[in-house]
Amino acid sequence: MATSATSAATSAATSTTSATSGGVLLSGGTVIDGTGAAPRPDTDVLIDGDRIVAVGPSAIATADTVTIDVGGHTVMPGLIDSHCHMTFGEPSSNDELFFHRDPSTAMLVAAFNVPKLLRAGVTGFLDPDGISDLGPALRDGIEAGLVEGPRMAAGMNALLTAAGGTAGRLIPDEGIAGYAHVMRDRSEMVRTTRQQVKYGADWIKILVTGSLPNRAGELTVWSLDELRAVTDTAHALETPTVAHCRNAESTRLAAEAGVDLIFHASFLDEPALDAVVESGAAIAPTFTFLANLADHGAKVGAMTTQVDLFRGEIAATAMMLRRAHDAGVRLLCGSESGFSLTPYGHWHARELEIFVDALGLTPLEAITCATRNGALALRRPEGSIGVVATGAAADLLVVDGDPSVDVTILGDRSRLRHVFSRGRAVDLDRPWPERAILPGEKVGLWSERQLTWEIAHP
Repeated sequence: MATSATSAATSAATSTTSATSGGVLLSGGTVIDGTGAAPRPDTDVLIDGDRIVAVGPSAIATADTVTIDVGGHTVMPGLIDSHCHMTFGEPSSNDELFFHRDPSTAMLVAAFNVPKLLRAGVTGFLDPDGISDLGPALRDGIEAGLVEGPRMAAGMNALLTAAGGTAGRLIPDEGIAGYAHVMRDRSEMVRTTRQQVKYGADWIKILVTGSLPNRAGELTVWSLDELRAVTDTAHALETPTVAHCRNAESTRLAAEAGVDLIFHASFLDEPALDAVVESGAAIAPTFTFLANLADHGAKVGAMTTQVDLFRGEIAATAMMLRRAHDAGVRLLCGSESGFSLTPYGHWHARELEIFVDALGLTPLEAITCATRNGALALRRPEGSIGVVATGAAADLLVVDGDPSVDVTILGDRSRLRHVFSRGRAVDLDRPWPERAILPGEKVGLWSERQLTWEIAHP
């Protein structure tokens, strides 16, 4: 939370930052520019409207400029969360997600939650698939000023085959349920892709793997030809594709089909790595959900039977992702916020910690994955957002501490002194949003286990 000393400066910046003002000068901070370059101490940054207009000696205040002394703090780009489910509403189960989220309620809850991202230092995010195709409407509402939130890129329903996705038999054999649209055949894949572009999708998402009963892990449930039907159609309409891939075969097929961004890339192997490098696809591994369950799930009563499996998935995948990074593959940071284990506003920076601890990236390299590289997720040219550079978007953080030494401070909201989104200061002094649970929103259990005679008569 911002201190009282910074609150007055934030209020002044909020009221004066506009296209006709002299802008805001962040004076005397250490700049981490998001490119991986070494931090630059005692460097001024001038913003005016939604643009950084000068960095360094050319950042000169005028009589109308609001100057904020940020000496002893770090100035850096806002975080870009490349995997965030804004319409899910933090369910505790697939049953809750698929059968307790009507469209009107989901949109109300999303509008309530999305401001939390800004207050956690997230100034841009990709919502790759959402309930009832609500993503584009939420995106447009944010851009129109109806809802306070970061810049947003949106998908619509994820495309699945009849073999399903991550919810097994809860997903129907055809049609729409929750975030899923089940394809019957190749022609429907092409038609639905065109329809999603027509109705405003920034990305087309494909669930290439799915969980099937009595099968370990996730299996590949799309063919290469089916994947190409979607990617070719989307690309012809100048729209990128993103794929959920939780095994090596699916990652290889997605890369060969021309998918632009791959989520998870679990258990990446040599053929899959070669295909990704050759295709130029980016990867957002989104380890945070697995890590939260493994490290903290027991504290909130989560099922922990697969903890060792999840730790093994992180370790095995991280080793190959480090090789992918060294080969020039762009890595993006995503939190998969939107579930009870990844609530909004709490875990958007954890992926950076995992990139440092498990992949062996430097803190500056991890910051680049969460800032500059995220331009891809927002469908912006690299260097136009997620960096501190002249001409770039004015999405900035002022942080108490040095993330180039310790990235964990980015997960501590109390270390945020200022957040600027589109050049305007975010009010960090408001109480954290709280609300009551809506009727029917949560799954009601009669009991956590069966009441047998033996339990009743020990």
